[in-house]
Amino acid sequence: MIIALAGGVGGARMAMGLAAVLPPSKLTVIVNTGDDFEHLGFSISPDLDTVMYTLAGVNNPATGWGRVHETWNFMQELAGLGGDDWFRLGDRDLAVHVLRTMALNNGVALSDITMTLARRMGIRHRLLPMSDTPVRTRVVTSRGELAFQDYFVRLRCKPRVQGFRFAGSRRARLPAALQSIIHSGKVSAVIICPSNPYVSIDPIFSVPVIRAWIKHRNFPVVAVSPIVGGAALKGPAAKMMSEMKCEVSPLGVARHYGARVDGWIIDRQDAKLSPHLEREGKSVVVTDTIMSTRAKSANLARCTVSFARLLAADRA
Repeated sequence: MIIALAGGVGGARMAMGLAAVLPPSKLTVIVNTGDDFEHLGFSISPDLDTVMYTLAGVNNPATGWGRVHETWNFMQELAGLGGDDWFRLGDRDLAVHVLRTMALNNGVALSDITMTLARRMGIRHRLLPMSDTPVRTRVVTSRGELAFQDYFVRLRCKPRVQGFRFAGSRRARLPAALQSIIHSGKVSAVIICPSNPYVSIDPIFSVPVIRAWIKHRNFPVVAVSPIVGGAALKGPAAKMMSEMKCEVSPLGVARHYGARVDGWIIDRQDAKLSPHLEREGKSVVVTDTIMSTRAKSANLARCTVSFARLLAADRA
């Protein structure tokens, strides 16, 4: 079994590629929930929904979030009545939030309602949140500590980032299915998708059981760099890295993850960094990592899986 750690658009596109090349029994996608929050009385899980919509083929490729063919009657009416409309909820999207909120209020675990929604959308691969209990990313900025969605959406990432805190991570309760995976001994590799290292992947690693599992692993961890040519293809990762005094490059990301990653997939634009990564003790593959189409997502996934299997064979 291969486990993918994902969040955001890059993670969703990589998950889509992996689902195209691996059967359901061989892939589980673990998704960041650090950006979850409660808004207008609803329980919102942005990364879970982005990955779910992408795997179901109903995502909006223009925005990178939400549903394709969306309508906005609810938000227009809400704004007209003086409601809080800074976080956009489309009409189709709203149905998911309503069902999730009802389930959680009735004591259903987040992982269970996630798997139910995914199945109803025709997704055959297993999709799991990193925690069944709330973990909330807090961004330490030049304007003080902010809830993630306040920083990311309301303030459009303008405050300078100084650090991050993951409230609730120490007490996080893993989904039963994830606990079973961790104790199964059947994981052959973990793939870190090209997601923001600070706010998509670090929240997952902030869960003590997951962090210990990766630290004491007997399988390889392969990561796809979210930085290409000195920039993030989507989102504020490059801005955050710069403000945190981290080199904005695959090498900077590799140093951030350190010993948690054994092998790196980097884009051809960054091929010159391959020797530097190898001097850091990492195995490296250089290929096209820009997933502009479903076919390119599948090609990158195929390359990444082959690389992971090669590293696993070297450990045997």
